[in-house]
Amino acid sequence: MPHPTTVVFDLGAVLIDWDPRYAYRDLGGTEAEIEHFLAHVATSDWNRQFDAGRPFADGIAERKARFPEHADWLDAWWSHWPDMLGGPIHGTVDSLRELRDAGTPLYAITDWSAETFPIARERFDFLNWFEGIVVSGQKGVTKPDPAIYRHLTADFGVDPATAVFIDDKPANVAGAEALGFTGLHFTGPEALRADLIRLGLLPG
Repeated sequence: MPHPTTVVFDLGAVLIDWDPRYAYRDLGGTEAEIEHFLAHVATSDWNRQFDAGRPFADGIAERKARFPEHADWLDAWWSHWPDMLGGPIHGTVDSLRELRDAGTPLYAITDWSAETFPIARERFDFLNWFEGIVVSGQKGVTKPDPAIYRHLTADFGVDPATAVFIDDKPANVAGAEALGFTGLHFTGPEALRADLIRLGLLPG
């Protein structure tokens, strides 16, 4: 097996902390109200539609028609979206910096709305360290569909045989491995650093 020379990161929950609970706590919601809203109204499947390219205005209007009693909070999914960003995951950013300083080619594949990704771009300078980022909302496809990994290889010439793919979701890791990437399931910054050392990408 060729020695890995390139590292491909997921962004959310690996390098960037994103959680809608932050915004709804700021809006005065109780934990019970927020959990009910996320479980039954603003569900993860609904949010994934934005990651796949659906416009926020369209998705929010559809949900407001079904759940008019939650209209204000549904509007906040867009108007307060920046408040859902909790900040960088510092330990992972430290490893990313070391890889950059060592000259390692860095890329990312992220399930992220094309409408909100510019907000993250502006807030997190380390996103400029990547040579290329595949954003699902711009491509109309999300992980683990094989097409999104192929966008990386086609757009940026990344060879899966020499690339490591890091993601917090096992299904996304498996999707990358099926195409020849070395997959790493992200469980935390310290474990990731140990994996990168094991693969010879960071010094021990």
